[in-house]
Amino acid sequence: MVRPETERVISGLMLELGIPAHLKGYQYLRMAISMCVEDMELIGSVTKLLYPDLARQYLTTDQKIERAIRNAIEVSWERGNGELFQKLFGYSNSTEHNRPTNSEYIASVADYVRLEQGFV
Repeated sequence: MVRPETERVISGLMLELGIPAHLKGYQYLRMAISMCVEDMELIGSVTKLLYPDLARQYLTTDQKIERAIRNAIEVSWERGNGELFQKLFGYSNSTEHNRPTNSEYIASVADYVRLEQGFV
């Protein structure tokens, strides 16, 4: 179970990263990040463990989870705070870099939250 303060930090980061809360991918991404904050080993098995776990929780398929998260990240990359992207990923949406992959995005945000919340 994720601490309420951790949930607030994740939600705040996601909004600052430009992910609108009305997107399905927002819910999935928030839960994925929360799960990875609790267990960073999940990030090494995104398609084998993380997406199937999320699919069971939300009564949908792994493919729909992956696509919704990818869409949320694409929206984030277009709208988000470039300085925060630079801080989290080492590059921003204002450079020539492509957006981070789903697992890169989840891992970077989860790691940042773990450091901020003193999980290390």
